[in-house]
Amino acid sequence: MKTKSIFIILLASLTAAMAQTQQPPPQINVSGSAEVRVVPDEIRLSVAVESRNAALDAARLDNDTRIVAALAFLKQADVPERDVKTDFISVRPDYDAARSRVTPVAYIVRKSIEVRLTNTVAFQSVVTGLLTNGVNFIDNVDFRTTQLRKFRDDARLMAVRAAKEKAKALTDELGVKLGRPYNVNATDNSVYLGSSSRYLNSSIGANSLVQNVSVSTSGGASDNDSGSFSVGQISVTANVSISFLIE
Repeated sequence: MKTKSIFIILLASLTAAMAQTQQPPPQINVSGSAEVRVVPDEIRLSVAVESRNAALDAARLDNDTRIVAALAFLKQADVPERDVKTDFISVRPDYDAARSRVTPVAYIVRKSIEVRLTNTVAFQSVVTGLLTNGVNFIDNVDFRTTQLRKFRDDARLMAVRAAKEKAKALTDELGVKLGRPYNVNATDNSVYLGSSSRYLNSSIGANSLVQNVSVSTSGGASDNDSGSFSVGQISVTANVSISFLIE
């Protein structure tokens, strides 16, 4: 019985000691954020040529003719062949349910072209040229920077410095000493910011893009006019949460 009592006392003491060791040390929790804005140095265009005809051969011939015209324009525009590729080909019948579900009323032939532009200044002229040389769909426009990792690192470093400065200001005001970092969490993100309202994200809808091209070209605007396309910027952001020990 005496041995059992001693064991219970020892167990209680050990539990209390463990509870004390598990208490988190005094610390201060702060957050920091930063943003770096950069001009894209690369644009990825996804365009398509779609042809429709009651005869399959006629639809295919029209599509091939349009594709040849689009590729010839890109070559004339000095876009390297390595930066142009045919990405997707589809042929599908189109039915009129009110007339027949067996015999198609037309055939739709669609081919996609992926274009990588490193000369971002030529963005408007390339898009306009494609739309006037066979292309009838702009599926996606993706603005990029080839130095995204560098800018993310820069933004993250700036966010850490902001958090540390905030922690230092708080501890100085409280009359305590700022210790080493105890816990760190970081997140980063990048998003395209157009220079006008028509660029709401990194993709541009075909209808909006075609409309803007029509307005720009019909008005005789140049690449530097207010009615023309503008590449805009990419916003690279970083957010950190840091817990510092208080000494």
